[in-house]
Amino acid sequence: CCMESVFKFANYIVSRYINNYGVSIDEMKLHKLLYFAQREALIQLGKPLFGESFYAWKYGPVLVAVRDHIKFFGPILPQVGYCINNEYVPVFDKVFSQYAGKDSWSLSRLSHGEFSWQNARKGLGPIDSCDKAMSIDDIKIDANRIKLRRYFLSQIRNQSK
Repeated sequence: CCMESVFKFANYIVSRYINNYGVSIDEMKLHKLLYFAQREALIQLGKPLFGESFYAWKYGPVLVAVRDHIKFFGPILPQVGYCINNEYVPVFDKVFSQYAGKDSWSLSRLSHGEFSWQNARKGLGPIDSCDKAMSIDDIKIDANRIKLRRYFLSQIRNQSK
């Protein structure tokens, strides 16, 4: 059926981040957590969370709709009692446990290892501007790589028991 609005998930991340860490999330980290959530949804649910495209900017994936909102209206503010559909909670639990505690620059470097980001930036230098959208099919390739890695790690753990 229909995908959710990216702003619903951005609000959820902003609210959860403040609840977990007691401070506001910076914009770069918000974009990266949204990217990792999109990839994680492809892993866990086999479908994207939202339809908006990420763009392969020099510091990693950026959602232009979110960037424009922040640029024109200010930060996305937490909403009291904000919740998401229960099917998405495990996606965000994984993203928060793996990525939310890392600093923004570390997340930027991690996102530079993603095939989807690299493919969209083919032929560009590290500091060149890029207005090319990252393909959801390429993000699926990244998701499948992570899924395989997790599978093999679980096999190794099971063998060592």
